[in-house]
Amino acid sequence: MAENSGKCPVVHGAETTSGSSNTHWWPETLNLDILHQHDTKTNPLGSGFNYRKEVKTLDVASLKKDLLELMTTSQSWWPADWGHYGGLMIRMSWHAAGTYRIADGRGGAGTGNQRFAPLNSWPDNVNLDKARRLLWPIKKKYGNKLSWADLLVFAGTMAYESMGLKTYGCAFGREDIWHPEIDVYWGAEKEWLAPSDARYKNLEDPSTMDNPLAAVQMGLIYVNPEGVNGKSDPLKTALQVRETFARMAMNDEETVALTAGGHTVGKAHGNGSPANLGPVPEAAGVEEQGLGWMNHATRGIGRDTVSSGIEGAWTTHPTKWDNGYFNLLLSYEWELTKSPAGATQWVPINIKEEDKPVDVEDPSIRLNPMMTDADMAMIKDPIYREISERFYKDPDYFSEVFARAWFKLTHRDLGPKVRYLGPDVPSEDLIWQDPVSRGRSDYDVENLKAEIASTDLSISDLVTTAWDSARTFRSSDNRGGANGARIRLAPQKDWEGNEPERLARVLSVLTPIAERNGVSIADTIVLAGNLGVEKAAKAAGFDISVPFIPGRGDATEEQTDIASFAPLEPIHDGYRNWLKADYAPKAEELLLDRTQLMGLTAPEMTVLIGGMRVLGTNHRGTKHGVFTERVGSLNTDFFATLTDMSYIWEPTSANLFNLRDRSTGAIKFTASRVDLIFGSNSILRSYVEVYAQDDNKEKFVNDFVAAWAKVMNADRFEV
Repeated sequence: MAENSGKCPVVHGAETTSGSSNTHWWPETLNLDILHQHDTKTNPLGSGFNYRKEVKTLDVASLKKDLLELMTTSQSWWPADWGHYGGLMIRMSWHAAGTYRIADGRGGAGTGNQRFAPLNSWPDNVNLDKARRLLWPIKKKYGNKLSWADLLVFAGTMAYESMGLKTYGCAFGREDIWHPEIDVYWGAEKEWLAPSDARYKNLEDPSTMDNPLAAVQMGLIYVNPEGVNGKSDPLKTALQVRETFARMAMNDEETVALTAGGHTVGKAHGNGSPANLGPVPEAAGVEEQGLGWMNHATRGIGRDTVSSGIEGAWTTHPTKWDNGYFNLLLSYEWELTKSPAGATQWVPINIKEEDKPVDVEDPSIRLNPMMTDADMAMIKDPIYREISERFYKDPDYFSEVFARAWFKLTHRDLGPKVRYLGPDVPSEDLIWQDPVSRGRSDYDVENLKAEIASTDLSISDLVTTAWDSARTFRSSDNRGGANGARIRLAPQKDWEGNEPERLARVLSVLTPIAERNGVSIADTIVLAGNLGVEKAAKAAGFDISVPFIPGRGDATEEQTDIASFAPLEPIHDGYRNWLKADYAPKAEELLLDRTQLMGLTAPEMTVLIGGMRVLGTNHRGTKHGVFTERVGSLNTDFFATLTDMSYIWEPTSANLFNLRDRSTGAIKFTASRVDLIFGSNSILRSYVEVYAQDDNKEKFVNDFVAAWAKVMNADRFEV
């Protein structure tokens, strides 16, 4: 009988570190997967599905009613604390949004990524799988009109409303992803909750945390609630809280409000042994059907639930929005103790019986409240204490600040206000939304283009300025881009990557043209760039019109938060062959990071690189990668040179190379690592060969124009 016990041909997770993986055999190879994620083939709704159109038909009033009913309809398989799911839903929403970090705009609630690994199995997200499963009947009912991403945020907001908070508003419009986000760097640690030291050059100085990280340990949303590396010291914890919240775009007042508001309701769970919990969702058996941390050894629900390991409520009335957090925190002295699960926490000394919260299952039993090290930081740190006392004395002010901070927390990565949908969108323009007034679109575009063409600005001037204006766009949080023309304002006008002297010269020509025509400078900059591309295409023998959509506006200094824009400053741009300094990641890896943030694919990256080189757009006019004698012509010489075996390459430094003629030995061109990766990487070379073919010169021009237009219009959400 034939043997039928062969190895499964599917590459499983554990095998990706073995011989089944290309990265195992060739660990230095450039991994382009970051540019292929969220391919339309993974979306079961199909490429024609338009969520923003669907959600406009959502019955929000009915959804609110259903969510409010859900909050107090306890399910036996996962009973609600005190008969109210508000605390659980708020934690779910918070942990969905709280992964956002301002450095690269990644994380946040905007994609529903909490449904997938690693977030669905993070230690800090223990039992949030139950919250999402409780919401499934509602998601099932509203179907395609309500994304998981929107539901995860809206459920927490409605939980606060159900407990008495007057919320600031809530918007819809977040589109779901359908597989894990592999682009997000969560840290280099190889184990969950590894000591914080791994993330800092100096643990005593939280500002030395590895960028772009914000959380202090792998698998945490913010800080360790038991203290730095699990050792209680509220003053040291305060330093970490301040840094990590700042990296999530929050100031001190917002930080105190969020800490207090998050702990005004609900409780922490640690009334049992963590050892009894089963595997996380990603590692659990198929019989668990996507749930994790299941306790099949002892009772693990209700009062016996274990999640963080810390046990107890923060306030006397954990299902009510009130000022109880500050009342307890500031009215009592606190001492360290251990939870039943062995976690370090603080308890009040000589607390009055009436100030104790009741048991989640038996209201006749009163238990001690507790505080974490992060809570104690709110009164031990002098600045935090001053804010805490202010909130204690003025509960209405606290509620207002918290409501606004919660809105900011849950909407920061949604992008400009034009992306907000629904009946509860606040009318106020907020500075962190990067507001831009709408510009004119009723003007003669050809007349404006003709006036730009009559100047002595070069193709390089036109294209480079438009590129620098648009390249700040980040698909991670929908910030940046050409709309608003903030390239003419601080801090962008002074960024080294924007070549301030050249930029000022170009703007001195384009600005009067915009003013004479009564149109925005933003439109004028983009149209000028389009004109430069059209001129270059004509020089290569192709008459082509670059798509242009008028209507951009110009932001003002008052609409621009200088500090908030600082993280958008480019410190590298492979498209302009520039590195500000030597960095640990290789130049080509930095290129992939920028490309992914801009929302571009690997083929689009390839065609743009080849085009930008021959257009002469290198930073400060360097010649690296400019493989042509016809600078300013949109030709395929970059690709032809990379595939020409008449030349050999020799390194002159870690990042630079000479191209030498094999027969004469003469140096023909110079190049950077970014240039040569397109000839050395097998995938990128396959794209290069397409454009190096004699019959694809026109295809190259058309593809470059399409990719260029995508970059120029990436932030035009209204169109």
